Order: sequence, then C-alpha cells, then structure tokens
Amino acid sequence: MTFPLELLTRRLDECGIAYNDEAISRLDRYAALLVEWNEKMNLTAITDPEGIVIKHFLDCALLLKQVNIPEGASVIDVGTGAGFPGMVLKILRPDIKLTLLDGLNKRLTFLNEVAKSLGLEVTTTHIRAEEAGKNPLYREKFDLVTARAVAELRVLYEYCLPLCRVGGTFCSMKGPSAEEELKNAVKAKSLLGGGKAEITTETLTGEEVRTFVITKKISQTPPKYPRISAKISKQPL
Repeated sequence: MTFPLELLTRRLDECGIAYNDEAISRLDRYAALLVEWNEKMNLTAITDPEGIVIKHFLDCALLLKQVNIPEGASVIDVGTGAGFPGMVLKILRPDIKLTLLDGLNKRLTFLNEVAKSLGLEVTTTHIRAEEAGKNPLYREKFDLVTARAVAELRVLYEYCLPLCRVGGTFCSMKGPSAEEELKNAVKAKSLLGGGKAEITTETLTGEEVRTFVITKKISQTPPKYPRISAKISKQPL
C-alpha cells in the first residue's frame, strides 16, 4: 500500500513545521504497521492511505505549530490509542522524552512494536490516567500533556492537569464543540491548577477543522485530585 506522504510534506512546509527524510520514512513505516495491525485489533476506523496521512499524521503534526515544545521536553500522551498524537510528535521531534499512556495493553503492544521498528525510544505505561495522576512517578512530572478526542474537557482536565508540572502545558485536541466545552470547564480548570486557556484552529481538509485547547499549568493540583474514575465521569467538576 502506498501512502501519499507528499500531501503531508506540502502542508508541513506551508506551516513551517520541520521534518527530514528519516521522519517521512518512519511515518511511511508507521502507516504500514497501523494498517497491518488493524486487521488483528481495532486501532483505527481510518484505514485509507489519504485518511491516515491527513486525519492522523497531519492532524497530530499541527500540534507542533500550536505549542512550542522545548528541546528534550518530557511529554505524556494520555489515552494514546494507536499513538496519536504522541508517536507522530516523537517521529518529528525525536529529542522529546515521550510517555504513551493507555488503559488497554494490546494497544501498547502495538506501539512498542512501532517504536522498535522505527528505532525510537519511548516509554509505554499501562495505567489508568487517574491512577497515574496520583502516582509520584507521573504526578506533575511532564512539560507537555496531550490528549486527542478522549473525553469532554472538564473531565479531561481532571485526568490530565495532575500530570502536568507547574509551568507546563496541557494541549487537548478537540472538535467543533471546544468553545462550549471550555465554558463548562472553567471551574475544573482553575480548581486543578490551570491558568488561561487559548483556543486555536487548523484546517485539515476543506471541511474538517481541528481545534486545540492550550492551557498553562500555573499552580499545583490539590492532593485530592484526581478522584476515582466513576466520580470524574458522573460528577464532573
């Protein structure tokens, strides 16, 4: 199967996002592994070559236009699924220290195989986000926390802000409901240590738009957060 990566490189050039031949070669291999493994397990509903390149790879790469990630930054991708956006960020920015978190171990098995095949060093962790947020190994340890289409924003804040160090950034990749979600999440954001949130948008195709909600962590998350998963989902802050 041939993947139209020239569609990606054209957009990366337009956006001023740096890449090299090795990164494009790795993305090509990643796409092939995604299609291959998707026949054995449910990793993605998007399996056509153009869809993978635009709706997965470009979508994730655009985060690099929105967030200034310091050299060697520690990044955790919460609910990473098939590795989006974390693995794409690592391919384009091999300097970052990446942790991929997911509650389903078989997805992490796939991602370990991807990392090995691409010659990239990543950490995969099979743990629920609310457990990681209480664990000293992960709590307030990351410069950047990312999540793509995981949950409503006020729920995501409780899962993700506890992982972000003070002075770090949480970037949530959302759909068209982002502004309304942010209005509903103001209380959660401030309770959990988040500062001002910025909303930006990028066009993927003629009709499809990706919204980024970028929140700075300005104070420590109180020790009682995150709560257990049932409370987070049933009684959002």
